[in-house]
Amino acid sequence: MPRPVPPEIRRRRFLMSVANHSMLIAVAAMFTLPFLFVILTSLMTTDQALTTELWPRPFQWSNYAEVFQRLPVIRYAFNTMTIATLSTVGVLVSSIPVAYALARMRWRGRNAAFVVILATIMLPYQVTIVPLYVVFARYGWIPSFKPLIVPLFFGDAFSIFLMRQFFMTIPEELSDAARVDGGSEWQIMTRVVVPLAKPAIAAVALFQFLYSWNDFFAPLLFLSDDPGLWTLAIGLNEFRGLHQVEYNLMLAASVLFMLPVIVLFFLAQRVFIEGVTLTGVKG
Repeated sequence: MPRPVPPEIRRRRFLMSVANHSMLIAVAAMFTLPFLFVILTSLMTTDQALTTELWPRPFQWSNYAEVFQRLPVIRYAFNTMTIATLSTVGVLVSSIPVAYALARMRWRGRNAAFVVILATIMLPYQVTIVPLYVVFARYGWIPSFKPLIVPLFFGDAFSIFLMRQFFMTIPEELSDAARVDGGSEWQIMTRVVVPLAKPAIAAVALFQFLYSWNDFFAPLLFLSDDPGLWTLAIGLNEFRGLHQVEYNLMLAASVLFMLPVIVLFFLAQRVFIEGVTLTGVKG
């Protein structure tokens, strides 16, 4: 029968464990405390939110209901979800075949094409936005969701780069065996390579979804003329302009804006970290 551990030794082990993880605890606190401050302030009364107090007295949960009354959150969330979902589908549908061709197929000019694709990553979005706006305006796409969705069905350089790096780590012998069995390149990609690259594809999908969800600049440029098409980011900015002194309501709206993304991250956390690790280390 094991002998009980004396309280002094248990306390010493606990302190040693805290000391060993002190850096990790400090970094976690640095990222967690601002979010905790936002949540606590969102539950305060308007007068208390203007003070230096940190704890709500009492907890005013009705702030969230009031945000729904003052802001069409459901409509903005639907618009944002539509753009984020379709743009993610567009990136995957267009980028996977390109990444496969760059990583698994031998053809003249492959490396030059990859360099050109990488070069487009270096261009700041603000450099190309004016000609893009002129083109979309001539097509009559402003205001509409098309400028935020359609271009992504023609590939995304960063997503192509990540998936190419992962595709190159898959053993070539698997593709050769499929070719010997008579498989076409399309069948090899869809039945051999893509199932093995699920972590990388999931990471790319999550990256694109989060980017589209949080994007403010492009929706403001292409959708600001029609309030019915506004996303959560534009709606939150408008709400902040109308309620500058009601910090409790502003932060309650901010929590509602962040909540779906946080839930999605925790649901896909394992796949996301695995995909980022594999694309970053094995590339």
